[in-house]
Amino acid sequence: MSILAGRLALVAGVANKRSIAWAIAQALGNAGARLAFTYEERVEEYVRELASTYPDSLILPCDVRSDEMLDTLFAEVEKAFGGLDILIHSIAYALREELNGRFVDTSRAGFQLALDVSVYSLVAMARRAAPLMEARGGGSIITMTFLGGERVVPNYNVMGVAKAALEATTRYLAFDLGEKNIRVNAISAGPVRTLSGRAIAGFPKMEELIIERSPLHRGIEAADIGQLALFLCSPGARNITGDIVYVDSGYHIMGL
Repeated sequence: MSILAGRLALVAGVANKRSIAWAIAQALGNAGARLAFTYEERVEEYVRELASTYPDSLILPCDVRSDEMLDTLFAEVEKAFGGLDILIHSIAYALREELNGRFVDTSRAGFQLALDVSVYSLVAMARRAAPLMEARGGGSIITMTFLGGERVVPNYNVMGVAKAALEATTRYLAFDLGEKNIRVNAISAGPVRTLSGRAIAGFPKMEELIIERSPLHRGIEAADIGQLALFLCSPGARNITGDIVYVDSGYHIMGL
């Protein structure tokens, strides 16, 4: 029997076939979960094409900055699914100009935008997902972070601050929702070649450092993240919550 047979999952953040969210969706879908996808207007065509791989999937528009759209999204998920078991939050955004140069030059508007989209969106989605998960006896929420939330990564800038806030948010949500048997975890992945990753100045150097200095001396693939997410959504992770789980070839343990 497929490990997630009968489970209902909402995946937010798919943009194209290279997206981490898509790798996670594939892992969940291939394990038997029924999938719902969100999309932004600019990537609707790509998301619909990918989602067609899973004929019974649900595809819904969402701008996480709009409370009205979030309300509609979760109402539609409840109508179609009757509940929810899994929420994948793979959403982050900062203005390209904020990912170059000095962090001290971050604009107020750029700071607010990065924190709103990359962090508050998890709070907003978790609040709406919780009743749907409670109706199913619990659930699993997973978000995506990066080592730049713990240590300085040149040019990661405001996104590093956003990831630090996201990791704290993961812990607070885990505390709030644990009594409802809802687990909340974050995956801290090494650099993967996504559209958002390539927007960071010096991204190729990050990849080189992982291969050169990590204990396993190899890079990270999106499929690695998908498999970790699958585990965190499975019964085997039933007592794991509030954690930051790394998949970076062990790079995070190194001092130099």
